[in-house]
Amino acid sequence: MIALSAAQLSFNTPGADAPRQTIFLSDNPGRPMPLRQREGFLVRDGEVPEGFGWYLLHGEATAVAARLANQRVVLLPPELDYLGDGDVVRLNPERTALRVLYRRSSPHNHFLLTERCNNYCLMCSQPPRNVNDGWIIDEVIEALPLIDRDTVELGITGGEPTLLGERFFDLVRSAKSFLPDTALHVLTNGRLFVNPVQAETLGKINHPDLMLGIPVYSDLAHVHDYVVQADGAYDETIRGILNLKRERQKVEIRVVLHKQTYARLPQLAEFIARNLLFADHVALMGLELMGFARANLEELWIDPVDYREELTAAVNILSRARMNVSLYNLQHCLLDRSLWPFARRSISDWKQEYMPECDGCELRTQCAGFFASAKYRYSDRITPLDGSGWPVRNQKAGG
Repeated sequence: MIALSAAQLSFNTPGADAPRQTIFLSDNPGRPMPLRQREGFLVRDGEVPEGFGWYLLHGEATAVAARLANQRVVLLPPELDYLGDGDVVRLNPERTALRVLYRRSSPHNHFLLTERCNNYCLMCSQPPRNVNDGWIIDEVIEALPLIDRDTVELGITGGEPTLLGERFFDLVRSAKSFLPDTALHVLTNGRLFVNPVQAETLGKINHPDLMLGIPVYSDLAHVHDYVVQADGAYDETIRGILNLKRERQKVEIRVVLHKQTYARLPQLAEFIARNLLFADHVALMGLELMGFARANLEELWIDPVDYREELTAAVNILSRARMNVSLYNLQHCLLDRSLWPFARRSISDWKQEYMPECDGCELRTQCAGFFASAKYRYSDRITPLDGSGWPVRNQKAGG
């Protein structure tokens, strides 16, 4: 979700105060008249069809604002030029605020359901807050019917989404009803599924394409509990995973790679291959330097080159066990070449960047790139590669 507020927006709401509203955006002047009142029309030129509840004007269309004096109008700043047909936004005229909930053109749409969490992870990119934010999931459920049914996947994250209890299950039911062909990827620590009733409730919903991404940071309970800063979390997480698989739910094991987790990666891979072989996916993930990760930088940061041996061994163990394994947020030039087939372009488009050292790299379009937050610390061994995967600097030197 992306939010903009009063400093960047201008609202015109003549007559009675306009309510907060989640709306579907369209640039199609032929939209059915009965639908228009709850929709927003994106004005890009002089054409202004009648009947829409809102009119959102891009910069080049501000000349027509006078013709809309009696309509609800939002003047959009350049930062929102990307808004297009099929997007979904939340308008709050009282606070002169707009939040982008969904972008039809993006493959990376995620909903944060709550900031509350029962873990306190050392590297959490969204530090938890004990706040009453139950209104968030209400807005998300309200937005689901407006989302394009051809959307491939939606992400659900937090905080810890399952702390919402029955409302979390309501969201999964709504997603199944309104978006039956859309995969739902839920990031959860899995601890509350230690209660078999919780896992059974999710199983009975029978969502056609639901994956739960659950972190397991070590084969040793005390190491995992230290990373998540919660005593007993490891036992609850593993038992939660077992309960979910008993209910035939898809589970992804997620491992964030940093100074506290890299050393026992091969042993963790052995543990997963022996005890969690039924996991549907294993994701080994580079660190995002946001939130607590930045605050704990010295305790967490390690150059990916320095754990290349452990990472290669872990991937080989999982691959030999015929498990589905992927590498996220890691750059090709830092990986052993044998791992390139496992590396994914995983970083959301709105926060993916490349460093100056990447200039001239012919594998750039295949590489994950960097989180925008990587400016605080990244490897000094980033090297542009040619189309065959050899360092460009060596090629120029005749090597």
